[in-house]
Amino acid sequence: MGSVRAEDDIIRSAGIIRKALSFDLDARAQFPTWTEALRRFIEQADRLGVLVMVSGVVGSNTRRKLNPQEFRGFALADDLAPLVFINGADSKAAQMFTLAHELAHIWLGESALSDAQASAVPAQAVERWCNQVAAELLVPLEAFRADYEPGTELRTELDRLARRFKVSTLVILRRMHDSGSLVGAAYWAAYEQELVRLREVAKGAGGDFYRSVGARASTRFARAVVTSAIEGRSSFTEAFRLLGFRKMSKFDQLGRTLGILF
Repeated sequence: MGSVRAEDDIIRSAGIIRKALSFDLDARAQFPTWTEALRRFIEQADRLGVLVMVSGVVGSNTRRKLNPQEFRGFALADDLAPLVFINGADSKAAQMFTLAHELAHIWLGESALSDAQASAVPAQAVERWCNQVAAELLVPLEAFRADYEPGTELRTELDRLARRFKVSTLVILRRMHDSGSLVGAAYWAAYEQELVRLREVAKGAGGDFYRSVGARASTRFARAVVTSAIEGRSSFTEAFRLLGFRKMSKFDQLGRTLGILF
């Protein structure tokens, strides 16, 4: 990638990335929820050749969780295989913004370890630029201002705009701040309150291992690992290590889910 610079216009740069990803508002409108839009967001990046991996633990050790307060993601810029890693221990809502932020780094052609939060104003100029591009990529400010109804109760408006733009309510709060409609202490209080609410919601949400492994290891990467093991070009032990599990039954089920085994 490396087709934009940190001095470039925010709106133009976000537009370049959005067009490459085919992730505009019309494309997102077909999805019932922002979580489905996030899944497609990952798939589109993968199709462009960006490996996207999500994990909240070290290897397959569930006792060694990654702390979102230490880092939320990183980008490895590489001409052959650019990679974005997202800390899966963070909330799903926060992961969407992290992905957008790290993709901005990929388009810059720069590797980075990031603490990407929609609410943050980083000290480093490049990090600020990536945050601004991420917000504009997910919710164009012009479209937001056209849809925003400032007289509406905050909870109602957050939910409505999140449905409209197919993003998390945290990103909507960020755009409220960017538009000047929610600033100062009111913004920070609303953001922290929403973050707590989303974490509580996440505790009660289950997951499908075989659907999520594609995001954890990138669907393209998972296919390559499974195929390589089946064809005997690599060991099953190595495949298990790369995919983050230890049982052959999970490998078989993943192969069927990916359409490789029948």
